[in-house]
Amino acid sequence: MGVPEKLADRMSMAEQHEYLRSRFSRRRMLRTGAITVGALAVGGSLGTGSASAAPQPAPVSTTDGIDGSLVAPIGRHLSFGPEPDTQFRISWQVPAPVKKPFLRFGKQPWDLSHKVAAEVRALHTPALVQTGAPVDQYYLHVALEDLQPDTTYYYGVGHQGFDPASQQAVSTLSTFRTAPAREHMWGKVYEPFTFTAFGDQGVSAHAAGNDHIILAQNPAFHLHAGDICYADAAGAGQDSDKAAFNATTWDAFLAQTETVASKVPWMVSYGNHDMEAWYSANGYGGENHRFFLPDNGPDPRTVPGVYSFRYKNVGVISLDANDVSYEIPANLGISAGKQTKWLERRLKDLRSDETIDFIVIFFHHCAFSTTHQHASEGGVREAWVPLFEKYRVDLVINGHNHVYERTDAILGNKVSKAVPSGATVEPAKDGVVYVTAGAAGRSLYSFDAPDTYEGHENHQDSVNTYHFAQGGVKVTETVEWSRVRYTGYSFIKVDVTPAHLGRKSEMKVTALAENGTQVDHYTILRKVGEGWDSKTDDDGEGGGWGW
Repeated sequence: MGVPEKLADRMSMAEQHEYLRSRFSRRRMLRTGAITVGALAVGGSLGTGSASAAPQPAPVSTTDGIDGSLVAPIGRHLSFGPEPDTQFRISWQVPAPVKKPFLRFGKQPWDLSHKVAAEVRALHTPALVQTGAPVDQYYLHVALEDLQPDTTYYYGVGHQGFDPASQQAVSTLSTFRTAPAREHMWGKVYEPFTFTAFGDQGVSAHAAGNDHIILAQNPAFHLHAGDICYADAAGAGQDSDKAAFNATTWDAFLAQTETVASKVPWMVSYGNHDMEAWYSANGYGGENHRFFLPDNGPDPRTVPGVYSFRYKNVGVISLDANDVSYEIPANLGISAGKQTKWLERRLKDLRSDETIDFIVIFFHHCAFSTTHQHASEGGVREAWVPLFEKYRVDLVINGHNHVYERTDAILGNKVSKAVPSGATVEPAKDGVVYVTAGAAGRSLYSFDAPDTYEGHENHQDSVNTYHFAQGGVKVTETVEWSRVRYTGYSFIKVDVTPAHLGRKSEMKVTALAENGTQVDHYTILRKVGEGWDSKTDDDGEGGGWGW
């Protein structure tokens, strides 16, 4: 049995974690014959911290001594390190314990002479509901450092009994490419590139279909704006009787995503369905086992999904909106304000960096949306929107609402410039555009106003909607900023074209349906060298936009 639903509604994430831990005691686990983390992490070192169950004595596993040639790696997924030009993280899964897991890599498929031992992060999940069964999962990770910038590498993952360099396993090889070097000379312009983004994927035929279309865009990286696989179907950080937590959904998700994520860095942020109370007090213990994200955020132990990286002329920031959510407050205030303070410092640094043209921010809960189901998150508006406007963020990407919706340019919760499909916007003077791209594969939501999108325009001057205020209260509002609404599976691609100093770099945002049909597009321009005056003090006084 999980946390009773009514009780969970009154509990913070830490309280729910403690409740589950005390309910599923060591005595109960041993009585049901569960195999613990300590018994199964036989292939390498166990991940540290509060993310996993404490090692305990257990019966000998029936998989001890299994022939490694019978176990094939699955679910490979890449991510950047804090410096994408020299650092990569390679992650994968094995369905049973293996000995001496490793990664091979090199610049040619016939030269994989570099061999690196993998870290094993073994994760145990007890039977959290009456109909469930204990689950043991084995995630493996390698951190690659000191790579050469702008270089394609071949890699393969294996273990004792399974060598990716062997003739039998060479078909399992894949590739990744490092970002160009950070050093940027004004006489040389970065080559154009593409990245993609969506949220709320889950496991479905629609999710797999979006993956196939994304791979066809040949993106340099992909942004996933939270609610990754829906192992926790409840989405409030609890594992209630009505919505069983199913850890094996992660196995299906990683297998589904491998066709893309094994080649394209899959950069995730965490949504409300990604808070899993059993594993840790902050709900992210399971995520810490499955993903290996950059650790340059304000507090990787408390909010591990908060980090930043730069790729060519674009600075990217991932945030954890669970920290500021009024709608789903299980982790409200978890960073004690550290995340917001870090966000402002990072925005200031990026705007002061003359080699960064665009700032892209992605996170889960919507700042601005008009769906019937979740609409807008007032906590995001209060904590972060003023910073987005102050530093004129170029693109904000959200999930949470399972639709595609795009706003006009916004300043002060009002339209500052209309941005119909095909239009151009300059955030430095026009304001910030917000994109909800939450139709990656989970069930679709609805609007109370008619759909309106490219080729099917049905613009409404105003839309009646609401936002969540403190205490989870719904506050009705009438808004004019909802420009594009599309109820269908979709994602966005962003084509970036850098320019010379004094000219305008371009970032074209396109929304594509799961069949590849274009449903929206607009272009963001920013003059190269345009940024926030570095003389701005900590309160933002005395600074401004300059060239």
